[in-house]
Amino acid sequence: MMRARIFSVCVAAVFVFLGLNLFNMQVIQGRRYRDMSNKNCIRLIPQAGMRGSILDRNGVVLVGSVLSYDVVVLPQESARVEQILAFLSSITGTGLPQLRKNYRKNYSSPSMPVPVIRDVDRQTAAKLEEMKLDIDSLIVQQTPVRSYPHGSLASHVLGYLNEIDHWRLTKLQDYGYKTRDIVGFGGVEEKYDYYLRQEDGGLSVEVDHRGRFTRVLGFRPPLKGKDVQVTLDWRIQKIAEDALAGFKGAVVIMDPFSGEVIACASAPDFDPSVFVKRNYSAMGPLFNDPNAPLMNRAITGTYPPGSVFKMVGAAAGLESGKISSSTTHYCPGSLTVGSREFKCWNTHGNMDLIQAIAQSCDVFFYKTGLAVGGQMIHDYALRFGMGRPTGIELPYESAGNVPNPFWKRVYKFQRWYDGDTANFVIGQGELLTSPLQLCRFTAVFANGGSLVTPYIIKAIDGRDVSAAHRKVSPVNLRRSTIERIREGMRQVVSGDAGTARALAALRVSVAGKTGTAQTSGDKTHAWFSGFFPYEQPRYCICVFLERGGSGGTASVVARQIIESMIQEGVL
Repeated sequence: MMRARIFSVCVAAVFVFLGLNLFNMQVIQGRRYRDMSNKNCIRLIPQAGMRGSILDRNGVVLVGSVLSYDVVVLPQESARVEQILAFLSSITGTGLPQLRKNYRKNYSSPSMPVPVIRDVDRQTAAKLEEMKLDIDSLIVQQTPVRSYPHGSLASHVLGYLNEIDHWRLTKLQDYGYKTRDIVGFGGVEEKYDYYLRQEDGGLSVEVDHRGRFTRVLGFRPPLKGKDVQVTLDWRIQKIAEDALAGFKGAVVIMDPFSGEVIACASAPDFDPSVFVKRNYSAMGPLFNDPNAPLMNRAITGTYPPGSVFKMVGAAAGLESGKISSSTTHYCPGSLTVGSREFKCWNTHGNMDLIQAIAQSCDVFFYKTGLAVGGQMIHDYALRFGMGRPTGIELPYESAGNVPNPFWKRVYKFQRWYDGDTANFVIGQGELLTSPLQLCRFTAVFANGGSLVTPYIIKAIDGRDVSAAHRKVSPVNLRRSTIERIREGMRQVVSGDAGTARALAALRVSVAGKTGTAQTSGDKTHAWFSGFFPYEQPRYCICVFLERGGSGGTASVVARQIIESMIQEGVL
């Protein structure tokens, strides 16, 4: 009897417990569980939007988007998947094992379409569209992908697209970015990804308890990203890139008054479409190539500028009164500084400032540098914008390096020797600059004494934003200083003994400075930085050839570029 009562009490307790729990789920937390149920039966099938285009200064499309035809399978009827894959294999010629691999890799849930073949041709897409009535789980989906009408043109400036990595995801997840998103890497694609980025749409569908599609609940159309217009002229950009063929190096062409970058070429370049096509066999070598084709040498690479830097020493000497336009120094071919002999590339004899610039006499500038001092050369280099980023709206710009004698003595407890000054004033030693920095530096003599901020973005979504980037500040040089250096730069090209005589025969007058910079190894870096036309400058140009030999070689490349600009009617 006692056992029966205990059993009855236990049964009653269980039913009371179940009843209370049912009351809790149905009444107290009913709304919560109902919302969870609704969410569980609703799935979103995304539809990709189209990324904004990148246009050149004249509205020519440099980077756009085209529709790719992807074959996807709806995995609602798992029993038929193998039959569908076999059918696709017979139609497209893609091996069945590969299709199975693609299906397994891209499968996420029973309600989500699974891409099995990407970017089929239109003929195949049309054939599959005709047959999908017989196979209702097969869809040909249109997906926008990046296109490059001009191939690899300006690839370093424009950048490329790839699947988001962990580092970027960590930084951007608060802005709506998520795993497997396609984002910009390098150039405009990365810097302005927020504007170029599309807004995806898609279908809201209802599924049953097994995750199978039952009906469509709604549709949200995808939105195109904003177009970005850059200051590049694709014709001049192509001319610059063609001239760099066979070299490692960079070319920058800029408006000396506004700072608009008209061309920014880096060699070797790369084909950004390999990232769109997920061509891993072509992507791997790009990252491992010792020639670093993904690096934008125009803004990221820093190198000793060689004799182009002598104009800094000239400005410091003239402004400080240590030299004048009538100062002469005798060049016997070398100069002993301390216990070391510093050589000149030639025996020049008596040289004044203009002759020393034109013929790039090292001895004249050794003596000028020693008279001025290393600290003042440092200060004037900073005044010309060296040793810090220019501020161009591209990622990964390098600051370069301007050695500071005071900092070296006080903070590193190292001596600064006269030999360091002699090396410094001719653009060697620890001094490092980028081609863009040297082009900006040269613009000071083209525009009459102003330091401009280079910029590359002209408009976003049709709205001109160039005024926000245009920044001009005075360098505070006397007019006479600028005129003397300008005259020396003109003699570099037009003088009988000028180091850039290759440019003398052009139909447009050019002024500039060559540079030959020593580096590790046998070959030297080659530089030419100048502006044209001399009387009314329209363009500044800087040509850098990595281990390209002498500055004369760089001036030949500059001549080829200017000649082509004349022939193409862009000058």
